Amino acid sequence: MTTSQAAAARGESEVAASARELLGAMVLEPAGRVTPSVYETGRVVADAPWLTGHDRRLRYLLDAQRSDGGWGGVSGYAVVPTVSAVEALLGTLRRTQAPAPTGLAAATGRGLGALTDWLSRGTALPDTPAADLIVPALVERINDHLTFFAARDDRGFTGGVRALPSVDRRRLDAVLALVGSGRPVPQKLLHAFEVLGPLARRHSGVSPVAGAIGASPAATAAWIGDPATPGADPEALAYLRTAVGPLDGPVPCCTPITVFERAWVLSSLARAGVPVRPAPKLIAELAAALGPQGTATGPGLPADADTTSVTLYALARLGHPVDPASLLHFDLGSHFCTWQGEDGRSVTTNAHVLEALGWHARHTSAGASRYGGRAAALAGWLSDEQQPDGSWADRWHASPYYATSCVVTALDRYAPANTAGSAVDRAVDWLVATQRADGAWGRWAGTAEETAYALHVLLGVRRPARPGVPEAIGRGLQHLSEVDDQQVDTPLWHDKDLYAPVLIVRAAVLAARQLAMARSDLVNNPDRSSLRSRTVVS
Repeated sequence: MTTSQAAAARGESEVAASARELLGAMVLEPAGRVTPSVYETGRVVADAPWLTGHDRRLRYLLDAQRSDGGWGGVSGYAVVPTVSAVEALLGTLRRTQAPAPTGLAAATGRGLGALTDWLSRGTALPDTPAADLIVPALVERINDHLTFFAARDDRGFTGGVRALPSVDRRRLDAVLALVGSGRPVPQKLLHAFEVLGPLARRHSGVSPVAGAIGASPAATAAWIGDPATPGADPEALAYLRTAVGPLDGPVPCCTPITVFERAWVLSSLARAGVPVRPAPKLIAELAAALGPQGTATGPGLPADADTTSVTLYALARLGHPVDPASLLHFDLGSHFCTWQGEDGRSVTTNAHVLEALGWHARHTSAGASRYGGRAAALAGWLSDEQQPDGSWADRWHASPYYATSCVVTALDRYAPANTAGSAVDRAVDWLVATQRADGAWGRWAGTAEETAYALHVLLGVRRPARPGVPEAIGRGLQHLSEVDDQQVDTPLWHDKDLYAPVLIVRAAVLAARQLAMARSDLVNNPDRSSLRSRTVVS
């Protein structure tokens, strides 16, 4: 065996070993692993100060504040986490009888200053769930706190802010009127049920599922209200106590994410050909999650086409296919909705639907007749959604590299022959053109996750290589070999706040390394030792 062959064998062995660790982690942590959310933690601080870990949640908010006074991501992505953190800190100051914790008042003032500036300038909100409900609901609560402190002539920490600028609350008012009228609560509202304020408390039309309201700690805390009052739901209380455990106080936006995490991890590994065999228990539980209407990301959420299609595809690739008829409930004719009543459309949801339908159309006789035509039409719709620069953008992820990877991967495998080649080529050219000087890819900065998605495309498409592709692959793989674990967990996924589903992201990185092992014809690096995995699951 030559030196390069030995290095490649070691790399392949390490990728497989890391993948086995990922699968083991999913079994040991069935709720899933998600980064903490400033937004969600702020809501639990405000609505559940009685919950274990309150001081640690406060400390997390203080430590997470940026130097400009805000919290969270770039530009408009900062508004939702900042409005939540500021309202939580103001509420804490209002409740505190003793001297406030060190730094609390100063952090509140800086946050108010940032919010005032952004809202005055009309900073645009990104298309994250319920942002148009969250911001007006919390601006109202903040202004109520400011009125309270003004009446006490106690505004030293507010920087002179008497009230935040007004924001559009027409949609919030419509939702409050609907719920207040006694009409049924739309299921898609449950994940952000906390926006209802007092109306959310023990609302008779809503019941916890597996202890959770909409798979959300914030929504569940708002629904519980004061646990000392009669009738507090013991399962809901247990859900909150469990939610604060893994992160030692702070909470994620959505938990548990069992089906979501397992489906994405297993499909990523299988798509790339990572040689692992999931435990039968994982496969059985994933299959059991599918019902006639599909499956949901978490308990109490509506079934959605995204989670359903990725689950179906993962099971098919692992040798346990399930007929994808449940996806037809989401078919709008031109494309598929993520769930019924969705505002907007998602190209990544439709890319995943194409994979699920396309696999069955190609591998089963019944699927060819039932789903082949629909898959072909959907491939055409996805091609039409391509941006002028060759990328795709989506509502469930901040990065165009995720959306582009999802769509190109689906088109390359499942679009009818000779129909999507030009779209794939434009995407490849865009990737080559947008690579950073250090070999990484990323919307705001280079990240391991976005670099992995770019490599999925450059290494995975089955078309003749475009100019610059081998060199871009070599630089990207070199960068990926140098990243540490902290760079793998950058929050880029859309929920009420940006987050990272940690094991899903690490599976994407492993998939990129596996693809590099399989495509030696494209890897511009004769010594493939740089492809060895440095992803650690712990």
